Amino acid sequence: MGTILIDKLLHTVVKRGASDLHITVGQPPVLRVHGRLKKLETKVLEPEDTVALMKSVTPDRCQQELQEVGTTDFGFAFGDLARFRVSVFKQRGTVAMVLRQIPNYMMSFEELGTPPVLAELVMRPRGLILVTGPTGSGKTTTLASAVNYINENNDLHIVTIEDPIEFFHSHKKSIVNQREIGVDLPSFAEGIRRALRQDPDVIMVGEMRDLDTIEAAITAAETGHIVFATLHTTGAAGTINRIIDVFPTNQQAQIRTQLSVAVIGILSQQLLPKIGGGRVAAYEMLVVTPAVGNLIREDKTFRITSVIQTGQKLGMKLLDDDLFRLWKEGQCEKKEVLYKSNSREYLGSKIIQAEQSMFEEEEETRGRLEEAEQTPS
Repeated sequence: MGTILIDKLLHTVVKRGASDLHITVGQPPVLRVHGRLKKLETKVLEPEDTVALMKSVTPDRCQQELQEVGTTDFGFAFGDLARFRVSVFKQRGTVAMVLRQIPNYMMSFEELGTPPVLAELVMRPRGLILVTGPTGSGKTTTLASAVNYINENNDLHIVTIEDPIEFFHSHKKSIVNQREIGVDLPSFAEGIRRALRQDPDVIMVGEMRDLDTIEAAITAAETGHIVFATLHTTGAAGTINRIIDVFPTNQQAQIRTQLSVAVIGILSQQLLPKIGGGRVAAYEMLVVTPAVGNLIREDKTFRITSVIQTGQKLGMKLLDDDLFRLWKEGQCEKKEVLYKSNSREYLGSKIIQAEQSMFEEEEETRGRLEEAEQTPS
């Protein structure tokens, strides 16, 4: 029963354009569509249902890991339709799963709407580019687009280190070798260190989770490679602080100095529901100029936000300004953009001013129309 059911469910996920499928005891299967959870109208799952569904997709080594540590992650291809990233875990002694759909189609920077300067940064010969944002904000999709952009435009050796592999890249102008944690190598940090012996030009790190990985990524960026990595942080200044805070106090000054030279750009992103369906991304872009490098080195990251505001000519962009644009263009609801903002106060006052001037313009127009009607022709 497991296999038939999972196939049916995955077809439904693809057909409805859902981002995730949740399987847990005491609920029917639940889809996340355009950021909202929707229950499927099927039977409520029993413990034996979730076990059967888990066994129908989970490789033996992962089933073993589930038994030993209570959770496991892996990816698989669903025919030609899509790939899925799966997290299986135990809760209240029963098996639960979340399957994230990874589309087979790779979106371009234009389709994602990323800041144009990102395309310039990824073609640089060295440096660390960080893509940050909360879980489910589309970081993996942005990284895959960056790898694909280089692959289509440059003849380089790209090594990706992922957990698990999500988007599959074929060799185009570049050679792309994709390595999976737990299958091809033991950890991110080890993967980066090994990659340095594999004549790489570009290293993509799925996630910078710990001190070892962060250290290895910075070293790789310093030694003449482009390194992409993701972090679960919001905002450019927050990202720098989070990296520095991972290190012991006596190493922090040295890491600030290294970061000020290694990091060349930070892209922060949020996904929002669009009015009328679908989702749209808002971006913050920090380009690390010598001035920004000084702020990082001197521990003045609190001034980065104002640097972004004044750095538009260099391709920089503040998340709250991008959220304001999405609201003004009528793409997103006011409550959604305020909910995702870094400074609710700043964005709220911009919206109030805009609403005020819209109201005044309307009043003016109405006044002119009334005047025109009263003037005898």
